Amino acid sequence: MHDDVRGDIRDLGAVTKLVFALQPDFIFHLAAQPLVRHSYVDPIGTFTTNVTGSINVMEAVRTASFPCAVVMVTTDKCYENREISHAYRESDPLGGHDPYSASKAAAEIAIDSYRKSFFAVNSPTRVALASARAGNVIGGGDWADDRLLPDSIRSLQRRERIAVRNKDATRPWQHVLDPLSGYLTLGAALWQIIDAKTLRSAQANDVCSAFNFGPNPESNRPVGSVVDEVLKHWPGEWIDKSDASAPHEAGLLNLNIEKAERLLQWRPVWDFQHAVARTVSWYRGINERADPLTLTRTQIEQFQCDAAAQALPWAG
Repeated sequence: MHDDVRGDIRDLGAVTKLVFALQPDFIFHLAAQPLVRHSYVDPIGTFTTNVTGSINVMEAVRTASFPCAVVMVTTDKCYENREISHAYRESDPLGGHDPYSASKAAAEIAIDSYRKSFFAVNSPTRVALASARAGNVIGGGDWADDRLLPDSIRSLQRRERIAVRNKDATRPWQHVLDPLSGYLTLGAALWQIIDAKTLRSAQANDVCSAFNFGPNPESNRPVGSVVDEVLKHWPGEWIDKSDASAPHEAGLLNLNIEKAERLLQWRPVWDFQHAVARTVSWYRGINERADPLTLTRTQIEQFQCDAAAQALPWAG
């Protein structure tokens, strides 16, 4: 990493100053307040970070004059969840019960507005803008509260039973390297459109849009199943701590990834078992005082090798 600048995504002046100073070819916007339960505690902070922060990034790019491929990352929870066995497509209605989900749906609406108003395919601006919606991401390095894998690891480290809040809630689980490969693939596709000066083409309309980056259907598993898989690699026990009075969280959520497969030739590399195994392996390594950077690089190399073995175009 060449440089590291810290700031507040809600500060338009700071964001604009940085974008103008760097004049980047690519922007990957991932800054967020990403926790559902915390959004009930701080709804204003959640909305300003996730909506205003996203607008600030796009506004900084809008006022600049250089070509840029911009990938705005939101979430699979931006869809109006009807709690049915339906894999949501990018064209499905947006919505959100909890403040986090609603803030991400609102961010998607803002992204679509900027794309149509300022970065449209018939505009002179050489900016290609798309949004990315990932599933429930797991992987080493996440220590946030109220997330299944970090909470499970902390309990295992303390030799305590894992408290599981919503054992029957189903999510599309995926290792973090899978959606990251999707974001990079999308960014490359956006840059090809800019580089080829084809922002007015039908292809640009297709790529400058929203994309789901989720796992294969077999990775849609209930929370209890995920914890059982974790315990195969780090022995322990879990206890059902379901609470009917707890803040609402979605019970059923699946993603359809046909669009990314068709337009970007992207598909996930690691299945459910590999995703959990690699995640637990990272945390167990840290628990045994392994070097985090070495662990991370090793897993990236494993991921790239597996992608190449599957003959994925981006793996080279």
